[in-house]
Order: sequence, then structure tokens, then C-alpha cells
Amino acid sequence: MSPSPRRPGGPAPPPLLLRLARRAAAAPLFARLAPPVLPRLDRLLHRLTGGRVQVARWAVPSLMLTTTGRRSGEPRSAPVACLPERERTPRSFLVVGSNFGREKHPAWTGNLLAAPEAVANYKGTDFPVRAVLLTGAERDEAWKRLNAMWPYESYAARSGREPRVFRLVPREA
Repeated sequence: MSPSPRRPGGPAPPPLLLRLARRAAAAPLFARLAPPVLPRLDRLLHRLTGGRVQVARWAVPSLMLTTTGRRSGEPRSAPVACLPERERTPRSFLVVGSNFGREKHPAWTGNLLAAPEAVANYKGTDFPVRAVLLTGAERDEAWKRLNAMWPYESYAARSGREPRVFRLVPREA
């Protein structure tokens, strides 16, 4: 028996379980059922565990991203799947505004466009980041890597829009 493929952000889940999770995530039913439940559950778990536990983390690396609301000016936290870029110095994270394949961009992406400074919490550690919207060849390369991790292409096809892709780069506090 060959070893399970390693995914970024932690040990690989059993291959069958990961394949089932990816298939479920690509289904339109998931786009209807998950949005009202998963983000709320992740925010609750984040608060209760100091950021050490997130539901989505069993299938895909995730972080809690706190942006500044573009209209309210208030802090807004959203659980976001991420792809840690360990090969970069300083280490950065790729994130995609898939919004579960819904028609509109998620609010956190608009917040980053208005104010790119944010705070990320990855595995219980807070650190300030600056978001860089990726375009052109840089976006294309990141998009390929993100799709190797999760079925974002199915989300893009279902939504009818091009999801925004950002690189979160650590910054001084």
C-alpha cells in the first residue's frame, strides 16, 4: 500500500475521505448548505479554542482572516481556506475568494481591496499580513496550485465569475 499524499498544512487525511470531501465540495448542494453553517461554526470554534481548531482544517489548510469592514470600519473575521507557501521567504499564504461557488465575491475580498492590511490566525497564532491581489501569469500559477488542493475550478464555473486570488504576506505589527 502506498503512503497517502501529503497536503500542504498538515498530515494527509485518508485518500478516500479526501476524495469524498472534494467531490462533495464541488456539488451545487454543498454551495447551498455549507455557507450558513460552516463559517459560523468555524468562528465559534476559533473563539472557544483560541484559533487552534477549525472544521475545514481536516480537509484543507485554513486560517481565520480579520479584515477591516470597508463600510463599517469594524473588524470582520472570516474562516478562509489557504495554501501555505513554505518555499517563500517570508512565508506567505494564498487565499481565494470562492464563496462556495456563489454568484457574489465574499465580503472579505472587498474588504481587502479597500484596506489590504489584515490579521491572520493560523493554527492559533495571530500575525499581521498585507494582501496582494494576484493578476496575470502570477494569478494563473497560483490558481493551478490552489486547484490542485481543492476544486475551486468547479466553484468558478458554478458562480460565473473569476474568483479573486490574494497572497497574504506577513508584515510588521
